[in-house]
Amino acid sequence: MDWQFVFSQALTQAIGPTMLVYALGAIGLNLQFGYTGLLNFGQAAFAAMGAYGLALSVVAWGLPFWWGILIGLAAAVVMALLLGIPTLRLRADYLAIVTIAAAEIIRRLARATVWSDTTGGSDGMRGFSEPFFELIPWDRDSTWTLLFVSMDNGRLAVDFGIFELQYSYRDTWIMVVGWALVLLICGVMALLVHSPWGRVLKGIREDEEAVRSLGKNVFAFKMQALVFGGIIGAVAGFLFALSRANIQPDTFTTDFTFYFYVVLILGGAARVFGPVLGAALFWFLYNILSQGLGEAIRADVIPPSVLEMTQVGPLVFLLLGLGMVLLLIFRPQGLIGNRKELLFDVR
Repeated sequence: MDWQFVFSQALTQAIGPTMLVYALGAIGLNLQFGYTGLLNFGQAAFAAMGAYGLALSVVAWGLPFWWGILIGLAAAVVMALLLGIPTLRLRADYLAIVTIAAAEIIRRLARATVWSDTTGGSDGMRGFSEPFFELIPWDRDSTWTLLFVSMDNGRLAVDFGIFELQYSYRDTWIMVVGWALVLLICGVMALLVHSPWGRVLKGIREDEEAVRSLGKNVFAFKMQALVFGGIIGAVAGFLFALSRANIQPDTFTTDFTFYFYVVLILGGAARVFGPVLGAALFWFLYNILSQGLGEAIRADVIPPSVLEMTQVGPLVFLLLGLGMVLLLIFRPQGLIGNRKELLFDVR
């Protein structure tokens, strides 16, 4: 078995474009759920608003790329207001019910045949990513080497001897932009949650009535957290759509939101870098299990009578699910979380 290849592939995905999408989506949830205690089960809807806002603006309406970004962000803000105004004055479980329903409504509307000429229906949309990749500052034929990092015809390679990471021309640009966004948003989050505003959010999470008794407008603070978290979710939707150069409505299912929660819980809620660590670890484990089992089958280490290639995917999810159950039992606060941060007031 080629363990070097297995480890290289797993580490490549652990810091790659897909990981960055889930890290951004989980950062938005961290502000809503981790710091404020809002049960948002519709983060996939905010990601869809960002992705479809960009795609519709560029493809259907012929607007410039940056107008698509603004429209996607504005759509996420409007959606947060529409969901938050009727629910945030009520118990926390009402927001959970409304957001999970809203995510499914958005997905159904996007795949409806009546608007398929505009949205692409179940086939999705493409043709909106070229303006983004035209912004790449280096030439596609670039070739250079710096210590253990090299670029050959636009393809980035990082060689540490025992393993090598390789990224395509477009994935390299996605990673540059994605990591810049992750670090920027985490920096802003660190400033916000350690400010008086952030301390009010934590107070709402722990005892909403006590915060209200101090004269704070709890509804306004909840709405701000929902809007800001939704905007970050829309940014995740931008990166998700651009990294694949197409969007399909069935990728924005409820599972998408639940993966965000898995990443957040794994890394640690109410920790600025918890979602980033959780996303990296989740995709590393997923890929090392998938690649490792696949290599073992191809090398006849695991005979076909025990495990076939078509069974690898379900088995990997079974193992990851079992790992999450054990984590919730023995360390519910996640890897770098604090158990006290899980004491939410959900009245």
